Amino acid sequence: MTDTPTFLKDAKDVLSDQGFAASNIWYHGTSSALVDSIKQQGVKRSGDKALKDAAKKTMATIGNSYTESIEPVFLTPSKEVAFYWAQQTVRNRSVRIEGDEQPAVFGITLPNELNKKVKPDVGAASLLLLKEGEEFMAFLAGIYQENGYDMPGIDLMKANRLEYLNILGMAYFDADIDAACIEVITG
Repeated sequence: MTDTPTFLKDAKDVLSDQGFAASNIWYHGTSSALVDSIKQQGVKRSGDKALKDAAKKTMATIGNSYTESIEPVFLTPSKEVAFYWAQQTVRNRSVRIEGDEQPAVFGITLPNELNKKVKPDVGAASLLLLKEGEEFMAFLAGIYQENGYDMPGIDLMKANRLEYLNILGMAYFDADIDAACIEVITG
């Protein structure tokens, strides 16, 4: 289990034996270093410019080229899951960027026409090929158990699309999200 702050522990409200309930309120976890930028500009696809620049410099140093990809905005219906991914972001940034960064969670309320464009993140299937995926599944199992549920079984290679959202709490939005839809979640 992670050291999720109490004010972010929402699984009791959004989790059932069927998985996570989704609405038009989503959460996005990131680093505290990006809070001011997100408050001003919203959440941008592939928006961590500092991390991308550091990767480009590293690749140039070793003589390789770096091709930047545009990734969607990753969302979840749970503050707890967003906090988990915020911790991962802070850890990943600490490898290339110095500073005292902390996990930060944003609440995102989407109007109905935009909410219809949120998709289950089936790309999560590839996550299990990595150690990070195993760690995430163990974290999720802990959330389910902490709230009195067994984690529903999921075969990530054969699961239907909605299972990635319902069981794993993983979704994405393939566009930038305006700052007007976003608020920092604080205790």
